[in-house]
Amino acid sequence: MERAMEQLNRLTRSLRRARTVELPDDNETAVYTLMPMVMADQHSCGSVECLVLLLKKGANPNYQDISGCTPLHLAARNGQKKCMSKLLEYSADVNICNNEGLTAIHWLAVNGRTELLHDLVQHVSNVDVEDAMGQTALHVACQNGHKTTVQCLLDSGADINRPNVSGATPLYFACSHGQRDTAQILLMRGAKYLSDKNGITPLDLCVQGGYGETCEVLIQYHPRLFQTIIQMTQNEDLRENMLRQVLEHLSQQSESQYLKILTSLAEVATTNGHKLLSLSSNYEAQMKSLLRIVRIFCHVFRIGPSSPSNGNDMGYNGNKTPRSQVFKPLELLWHSLDEWLVLIATELMKNKRDSANITSILLKQKGPDHQDATPTPSFAAAGTEGRKELTSDAGESKTYDVAGKQEACADCQDVISMTANRLSAVIQAFYMCCSCQMPQGMTSPRFIEFVCKHDDVLKCFVNRNPKIIFDHFHFLLECPELMSRFMHIIKAQPFKDRCEWFYEHLHAGQPDSDMVHRPVNENDILLVHRDSIFRSSCEVVSKANCAKLKQGIAVRFHGEEGMGQGVVREWFDILSSEIVNPDYALFTQSADGTTFQPNSNSSVNPDHLNYFRFAGQILGLALNHRQLVNIYFTRSFYKHILGIPVNYQDVASIDPEYAKNLQWILDNDISDLGLELTFSVETDVFGAMEEVPLKPGGASILVTQENKAEYVQLVTELRMTRAIQPQINAFLQGFHMFIPPSLIQLFDEYELELLLSGMPEIDVNDWLKNTEYTSGYERGDQVIQWFWDVVEELTQEERVLLLQFVTGSSRVPHGGFAHIMGGSGLQNFTIAAVPYTANLLPTSSTCINMLKLPEYPSKEILKDRLLVALHCGSYGYTMA
Repeated sequence: MERAMEQLNRLTRSLRRARTVELPDDNETAVYTLMPMVMADQHSCGSVECLVLLLKKGANPNYQDISGCTPLHLAARNGQKKCMSKLLEYSADVNICNNEGLTAIHWLAVNGRTELLHDLVQHVSNVDVEDAMGQTALHVACQNGHKTTVQCLLDSGADINRPNVSGATPLYFACSHGQRDTAQILLMRGAKYLSDKNGITPLDLCVQGGYGETCEVLIQYHPRLFQTIIQMTQNEDLRENMLRQVLEHLSQQSESQYLKILTSLAEVATTNGHKLLSLSSNYEAQMKSLLRIVRIFCHVFRIGPSSPSNGNDMGYNGNKTPRSQVFKPLELLWHSLDEWLVLIATELMKNKRDSANITSILLKQKGPDHQDATPTPSFAAAGTEGRKELTSDAGESKTYDVAGKQEACADCQDVISMTANRLSAVIQAFYMCCSCQMPQGMTSPRFIEFVCKHDDVLKCFVNRNPKIIFDHFHFLLECPELMSRFMHIIKAQPFKDRCEWFYEHLHAGQPDSDMVHRPVNENDILLVHRDSIFRSSCEVVSKANCAKLKQGIAVRFHGEEGMGQGVVREWFDILSSEIVNPDYALFTQSADGTTFQPNSNSSVNPDHLNYFRFAGQILGLALNHRQLVNIYFTRSFYKHILGIPVNYQDVASIDPEYAKNLQWILDNDISDLGLELTFSVETDVFGAMEEVPLKPGGASILVTQENKAEYVQLVTELRMTRAIQPQINAFLQGFHMFIPPSLIQLFDEYELELLLSGMPEIDVNDWLKNTEYTSGYERGDQVIQWFWDVVEELTQEERVLLLQFVTGSSRVPHGGFAHIMGGSGLQNFTIAAVPYTANLLPTSSTCINMLKLPEYPSKEILKDRLLVALHCGSYGYTMA
C-alpha cells in the first residue's frame, strides 16, 4: 500500500508538471490499486486527469473491486460529475450492481444528487433496478427525503407503487422516516396506500415515529385515516407519547380540526368506559385502554387555543363554549358511573338495615337469659338456621327469611368485589377530565361534590381493597380536602407500597428512563471545591436549574477528574456532615446526643436562612434521587417537615426535665397547688431573659385545671416551633423545591427518617445483652424467652420499627446498645411486665426506653400483638 501511495503521489506530481510517469506493468494491478484513490480524490491529485490517463492506458471502466463497485459507483457516491461523464464516454455500464445489488443510480438517489441523476438516467435501461432487498432508487430517495430526486425518478418512469421483498412501497419508505414532502409528491402522483406483507401501513409507521406532519398529508389524501388514528389510541403497543405528538400537531391546524379530534376521542373514551363497566369485559385491557385515551384527550385539550389557565372553559366558569362541548359525549359515561355508585350505596344501606334486623332476630331467639352473655353471632354461623319464626307482642306469628337476607348481603359484597376496580378506574378518568378544565392548582368543584356524594361507597371500596388508592385514586395527592378523608386508610398501607406510590408520582412527567443516561452537559455539572464544600455547593446549587437537578445530578470536585454516582454519593455524605457542623450554627445536638434540632440562635450566622434553605434543598435532592444522608434529626423536626403538629412529648428531645414537668402538670390536679402560672413564659432572647405571651393577654390569664392542656400545647409550640419558625420556613422552602408537600405527607416522622437515612443494621445479641427487666420480669421468664425468639424472627425493617417504638429512634448509637441515651442520661433498653388482658397491645415510655410488655399466654399471641402495635401506628408513647 505504501508503494501504491508513492505511485499515486508521483502520478500527481507528474500531472501537475505535464510530464509522464511510469505506471505498474500490470494494468489490472494499477487500476485495482489506484482507481479508488483517484475517484475519492484522496490526495487532491486531480481525479479527472488521473482518470483520463488511466482510461487512456486501457483501464477497464467496468472493473469491480472486492465489494463489487465500479468506478461509476464511486463517482456517483462522491458526486463527481466530470468523472461520471468521462466514464460514460468510455462506455461504463450504468446497470452493473455491486455485491449488495446497488447500481450507480441507487447511490445518486441515496445522496440526492439530482443533477447527476438527470445525466445518468439517459443511459439507464431500467430505472426500477432493485438491490438485494428489492429496493429501487425511488425507495431510497423517498426514505431520505430528496424531493427533486424523487420527481426526477418519477419523470423517468419509476414505478410509484413498486414493492420491495417485504411488500414496502416508496410511500411506505417515505412515511417510515416521516418524510412529509416526498410522501406528498407520491400522493399527488397517485401513489396507492398499501401495507407491507406484515400488514403494517404507512400510517402505522407515521404514528410509531410521531410524525404528525406526514400523518396530516396522509389524511389530506385519505380522510378515512382520521378515524384510524383516533382508534389507534386504544392500541397499547403504540407509544403514548408518539400518539400525543401526532394528535397535538393535527389539532393545531385549525379550530374545527381541534374540536373534531377532541369530540372523537371523547366518543371512543365513552365506548371504552361502558365496556369497562360491563362485567363480561377484560378488566385489565379495558382499564388501560380507557385511561390511556383519557390521558391523550386531556393532553390535547390543554394545548388547544383556549387554555384552562385563563378560565375559558365550562368546568371553571360555566360558559358553554364550543370548546367545552367536546366533553358532552363523556356525560353518558359519568351518568352511568353515578348510577352504579348510587345503586351500590342503596344496597349497602339496605344490607345494613337487614343486618340489624337479622342480629335482632338472632338475639331474641336466644331468649332473655342469654341475650347479653355472648357477642352477636356471625352471619355465616346463622346461615344454616333457615327460616326463623318470631312471635310479636300481639301473638301473631311472622316469618323472616334470615338466610335469604344473608345471601343478599353476600351478593352485595360480591358485586362490590367485581365492580370496585372497574368503577374506580372510571372515577380516575372522571377526575382527569374534571382537572384538565381547571386552572393549575385548583380542584374541580364538580369532582369534590362527586366524592362527597359517594363518600361511603368510595371508602367501602378502599377498605375492601386498599390498593385501589395507589392504582386509581391519584386525585388524593392533588386534593388536600379529599386526602383528609382517606388519610387514615392510606397510612395504614404497607410502607413499601407507599414508597412506590411516592416515587411514581414524584417522577411523573420526567423524561423516559432511556433518556436518564444521556451524556452530561458540561454546563450542568456541579463543580465544587472540596476544601469549602458547604459554601461552594450552596452557591452552585442555588444557581442550578431546579428541573435539571430533579432529572439527574452530576458532581465534580475542583481539580479532580472523577465523576459518576460514586462521586455523587460522596458529595451527599460529606454535605450531610457539614450541615450539622457547629461552625455554621445551623443545628444543635439534642439531649440524646445523636439527633439534631434547628438552632434557635442560628442568626449569629448572617447567612443562616440561606443556609437553611440550602440544607432543605440537599435533603430534598437526596430523597428525590434515593440517596441516603448521614444525618438524623429530632422527631419534632421531622414533624415540621411533614406538617404534623408537635406535642409536649417532643420537648423531651431538647429538654427532658422540662418535658417531665409538663407531663406532671397533665397527670395531676393543679387546682389547689398555688402554682400561679400564667399564659406567658420567660425565655432567652439573645442572652437576655424576656417574657413572651403564649396567647394575646397571656400574662393576665392564669393556668387552671380546665385550661392546662392548652397551656402545655402552647408552651410546646413556643419551644419547638415559634422559637425556630424562620429556620423551619427557610428549610421547607428549599425542601419543597424537590419534594411536594402533598407527597411527603404519605409518611409519618419515623418513616421519613428511614427514607432519608436508611435502615440501620441491628445486632440482636448486643441488644439482648444490654437489656434490663423490671416490674416482675427476669431474663429467664418464658415470656421474655418468647420475646427474644420473636425478635430473631422479625425482618430488619420490623426490628427498626421495634427500636423506634420503644426508644423513639431507629438508630443504635456508636458503641452499641450499651450507649443508648434516655431522658436523664444513659438508659438501657428495658422490658417491664404488664398484666395480660385480651387484645392488649404493648406500649412504651420513650423517655426511659421502656417496653411495657403484657404477660402473654403464648408466643403466637405475643408476636401477633407486637406486630399489630408496630405496623398499625399504635405507638402508645408515654412519659415516665
